[in-house]
Amino acid sequence: MEDETINTSEVDKKTKGLPERALDGVKVLEYCSLVSGPYCTKTMADLGAEVIKIEPPVDGDPARRMPPFPEDKPHPEKSGLFFYLNTNKQGITLDPETPEGKQIFLKLARDADILVEDLPPGDMERMGLGYKDLRAINKGLIVMSITPFGLTGPYRDYKGRALNMSHASGQAYLLPLLSPHADRPPVKVGGHTSDYDPGLVAVVAVLAALYWKGISGRGQHIDMSKQEALISMQRVESVTYANDEVVMTRTGNKTRMPGGVLPCKDGHIVVITPEEHQWNALMTLIGNPEWSKEPWCRDREARAQHADAINKLLTEWTTQHTKEEIFRKGQALSCPVSPSQSAEDLMKSEQLKDRGFFAEVTHPFLGPLKMPTSASRFAESPWRFECPAPLLGESNEEIYCERLGYRKEELEMLKTKGVI
Repeated sequence: MEDETINTSEVDKKTKGLPERALDGVKVLEYCSLVSGPYCTKTMADLGAEVIKIEPPVDGDPARRMPPFPEDKPHPEKSGLFFYLNTNKQGITLDPETPEGKQIFLKLARDADILVEDLPPGDMERMGLGYKDLRAINKGLIVMSITPFGLTGPYRDYKGRALNMSHASGQAYLLPLLSPHADRPPVKVGGHTSDYDPGLVAVVAVLAALYWKGISGRGQHIDMSKQEALISMQRVESVTYANDEVVMTRTGNKTRMPGGVLPCKDGHIVVITPEEHQWNALMTLIGNPEWSKEPWCRDREARAQHADAINKLLTEWTTQHTKEEIFRKGQALSCPVSPSQSAEDLMKSEQLKDRGFFAEVTHPFLGPLKMPTSASRFAESPWRFECPAPLLGESNEEIYCERLGYRKEELEMLKTKGVI
């Protein structure tokens, strides 16, 4: 029955004249919640993979209860976070902890190419759904396990959320570099960055395993630590101590260059002038004031030692001008200045509008909404919006009846027993 579905889908694509997408034909099973795992599978879904999202019966993914909500009124089908993370996916409810649920999970895993799961270490094995159990029925299955600290080591059972993962990875201690408020206690990076970044690292690993499967015909188990993923995203800053015994902090070196984030007439501007010609361009931009000819401004070392004082003088000029004015005139002089963009600025961006980065999609409960599309433009297999985030259990009948062969009466019985 599944092969017939695939063939029908291919016929439909030819009929509609729609191009195939990069991951068409790849089958992904998602058993995750919140951000990292769902973002990993969303990326694959956007590239054409068929993603079946498994949620707990009744309550579903905890992301359904997280903001933003329209008018700040919580509703399990109106979470903006859940909506963004789960577009282009099918959604079913299932409790694999029950005997019947376990058997259904195994049936789904038997025909999957990839399983992404984020349960605590040992939970999948306890349910009889560990990698060895799954490999016995599907040797080509790729299993991505996303956990806070990995499946081994003394921290394997520690819990982790965005706040403590940001600190456990050293990310909060380092960012932002260079901080104008280094005297403040370190906090996590804004939004869900500490969850999105591991999700992105997971995508790269899964696609590498998929490529290897294409050569060898074999799947494998990928053990990914969020802590290690975040450390890898910091690159140079994370290894300065290991090589030079220098501890990087948000203050950077003992001295810092003038510039950074400065206030202006309608927001903030970012000024970066590490090179002499860039500094000279900045001085030309602000009219070559007399103070720029003082000894404490004549070379990089002197300016670094007087960065705070220089920034006060720079602010006197920037606060008299708008972001756009500073940006346009600065760029014309090859001075690296850039406006600090708000969400509103991005939605109105001529660049993003021209590239069609934001697209309008319609959701049964939320109505029409604009959402980000793909950062990459595939000439032969373009991004395409297929469906909004699934309602809780929306695909139960399609997956259980049409694909696995259950009768509707059996679904009602499974629902009554709390299996789905």
